[in-house]
Amino acid sequence: MNASKILQQLMQQAGGSQKGGSSSGVDVKGMLSGLSKQLGGGSSGQGSGSSSGFDVKSLLGGGAMGMLVGSKRGRSMGGKALKYGAIAGVGMLAWKAWQSSQAAKNDSGQQNTAQNASEGERVEVLSGEIQERRSLELLQAMILAARADGHIDEQEQALITEQIDALGADQEMHNWVEQQLKAPLDAQALAREADSPQAAREMYLISVAVTDDQNPMERAWLDQLASALNLPTEMTAELERQAKQAG
Repeated sequence: MNASKILQQLMQQAGGSQKGGSSSGVDVKGMLSGLSKQLGGGSSGQGSGSSSGFDVKSLLGGGAMGMLVGSKRGRSMGGKALKYGAIAGVGMLAWKAWQSSQAAKNDSGQQNTAQNASEGERVEVLSGEIQERRSLELLQAMILAARADGHIDEQEQALITEQIDALGADQEMHNWVEQQLKAPLDAQALAREADSPQAAREMYLISVAVTDDQNPMERAWLDQLASALNLPTEMTAELERQAKQAG
């Protein structure tokens, strides 16, 4: 599988979208804004559109990031719900959240380096098999979070898989994505995949990035995931703060 390649490209898409464009020249944010109008206004798609009323061709130009969130009906696309910066910098932001929590516990703000090492490394600095495993964990967290409101139908699942393939997914990765799009929403099973405390924080933060905490079903998923990951309330609050600040 080439999960690390796929995750890196999604992070790059998110980073480009945060700036209003993308490294590949695709304006994902603009596409999402237009998609929001199509879905919210109920206008029908053109050409090879779907029964849910959006233009498939515009989605294929917008990338997998747009597709994952574009399938969320009734959402504020490209606005408050999708946090591009949190996806682009998931590892660093999760680490900052941990540092902030440690500083709050320690008036001097000093941290124990041995404790730092036991927390695990950020996804951005991993390599080899460890990087591949962490990438799978984060991709799984992202897909399940995107499904939390129950609004991704079979046709949209096929489009998401097509977008992942467009990023260069190999056959094993393709099959894995299809499986995740249909697997039960099981927070406990997802949490068992976390290979370190840092991984747990990243999994929660990337879930926050693709959910709307004002949606009761999505808020419930975040709460279930936080509990399964054994993240204290103060840590989840700090991770959510970091995600919102990143924009």
